Amino acid sequence: MAYASKINNAAKLLISTACMLMLSMNASQAIQVYKSIGAHGEVKYSQHAPQNGKNVELIEFRSDGRQNNAGQMAGKTEANQGSNTQSAEEQRVAQLEARIKEQDAQANAQRCQSLRNNLTNLNVGGRIYEMDANGKRQYLDGREIELKRERVQQAINQYCNNPST
Repeated sequence: MAYASKINNAAKLLISTACMLMLSMNASQAIQVYKSIGAHGEVKYSQHAPQNGKNVELIEFRSDGRQNNAGQMAGKTEANQGSNTQSAEEQRVAQLEARIKEQDAQANAQRCQSLRNNLTNLNVGGRIYEMDANGKRQYLDGREIELKRERVQQAINQYCNNPST
């Protein structure tokens, strides 16, 4: 019986403290609570920003106990933190764009290497041929080799960062 009385008294004290806190605030003031995930996956609430919590979220409550601008403050840990932070979707798009840019750069590097290899083969000399539509060799004469060499060099100059001769 004494245990139940102590719990009842503690609950009354907690409720009266919360009521006094709510009454002491002006309508424009709000309570800020930080919600975070602890090191062992537990959800924690605090009036102070955690130093090493994961997924920190700032929740503001109005003086009547309702959440202040629900969703507007979600994920913001500072009052002056503006809209310059990226949403998860924006981060995903930025990562995909970076990956595409990297793949394009790799493909361009491979094309440039192929062009340089072709230029090296054209500069070596000897008999050079191309395959026709029937799969037969068509040997190039000196004039055709020189034209191909010029075209490959132009492509290297146009598409590759470090043109080589």
